[in-house]
Amino acid sequence: MPIIKEKTPMPSQDPQERSRNFNEVALGYTEEMALKEAERCIQCKNEPCRQGCPVEVDIPAFILKMKEKDYDGAIAKIKEKSNLPAICGRVCPQESQCEKYCTLGKKNEPVGIGRLERYAADYELNKGVTPPEVPASTGKKVAVVGGGPASLTAAADLARLGHQVTLFEALHVAGGVLMYGIPQFRLPKEVVQTEIDYIRKLGVDIRTNAVIGKISTVDELLEQGYDAVFIGTGAGLPYFMDIPGENLNGVYSANEFLTRTNLMKGYKFPEYATPIKVGKKVAVVGAGNVAMDGARTALRLGAEESYIVYRRSAEEMPARTEEIHHAEEEGVQFKLLTSPTEIVATDDGWVKGMTCVKYELGEPDASGRRRPIAIEGSEFFMEVDTVVMAIGQGPNPLVPTTTPGMELNKKGTIKADEESGATTKEGVFAGGDIVTGAATVILAMGAGKKAAKAIDEYLKNKA
Repeated sequence: MPIIKEKTPMPSQDPQERSRNFNEVALGYTEEMALKEAERCIQCKNEPCRQGCPVEVDIPAFILKMKEKDYDGAIAKIKEKSNLPAICGRVCPQESQCEKYCTLGKKNEPVGIGRLERYAADYELNKGVTPPEVPASTGKKVAVVGGGPASLTAAADLARLGHQVTLFEALHVAGGVLMYGIPQFRLPKEVVQTEIDYIRKLGVDIRTNAVIGKISTVDELLEQGYDAVFIGTGAGLPYFMDIPGENLNGVYSANEFLTRTNLMKGYKFPEYATPIKVGKKVAVVGAGNVAMDGARTALRLGAEESYIVYRRSAEEMPARTEEIHHAEEEGVQFKLLTSPTEIVATDDGWVKGMTCVKYELGEPDASGRRRPIAIEGSEFFMEVDTVVMAIGQGPNPLVPTTTPGMELNKKGTIKADEESGATTKEGVFAGGDIVTGAATVILAMGAGKKAAKAIDEYLKNKA
């Protein structure tokens, strides 16, 4: 049978329609599509795709099950390693991970591993999720601080090892960036909730509205009888440019803009009393996935024009190719080699525009990308009434600054062993964005997985 060179296309909503609704953009494969894509996997002996998966899923094995129409077997194989497959199938950057190493991808398009994972996970969601049997209790207690992907993974793995796990989440629902950051149209919140319910069924006690660093410190958790603590509090501290006008009405951090919209259901105002004011012309500064989310969200909230303003060129944009493509399809406009130097106010203190400067690219800098250099005399005024700053975020400082004896790096991230997540404080482990700075969901999950294994070892050796 000849090899099909291209991936089976993913059906999606029409761009004109979806740019004005919050329903999921990618509609998922039909069974016929999934089988066609699974057939593209050549089941090569050296299995290079596996080296690209941070949570060590046996990719060829689950795809083989799908070829055999054994979808229960496929999802069971995935869940041997991953506790959040419906999430990973939607938001993992597979193109730079598992699919990057696919043998088929050397001459053709790689196998759509993420799309197949989503199909298997959605098959289970539709049928009903059955948790695995949990071993007898070890009698050991672990506190998990934070409710994002690193923490959820660590908590689930530790529960599956028989430990008693309590997860403390500061907000009113668990999920972290999965709930407040990634929009409904990319990751439906019902999917996240189902995955979290699965983790609850494993025996994890999830406590919301519990701000560690305020109600209890890490030291106090250890004094209260927890044998180990995992910290996965993420990177929720927004960065700003430190230019004039950033404190005007109509300027948001991407964190606030997306949290109001996603978690607090600002897009359903006044049904949900969460005001979120979006003008007719919105500028989102930055070009990562968060910036794409912001620009696409602005259109759905009623903006007539939505701009990505980025000081480098298209080649340097850090967002996933798929996200950029979807944004372009929906009508987001790209102002590249451009950056604001000041946000300008109306007489009553609202945004009326930005003074911007044009850039050209010089030699590559430490990031490997060509360095932007401002062009003298290129200033111009850009008329906008809402500005969203999406230039990255830093570690949430609350837990690190209330935990003496735990060393931090210069940027305020926690110093932790790359393989085990062990910090410089006895019995305390950390992983995800609080250690690496802002990264991907799957890398955070990988860190949670490694830490759970290390915590299990630590507990076994603890008297």
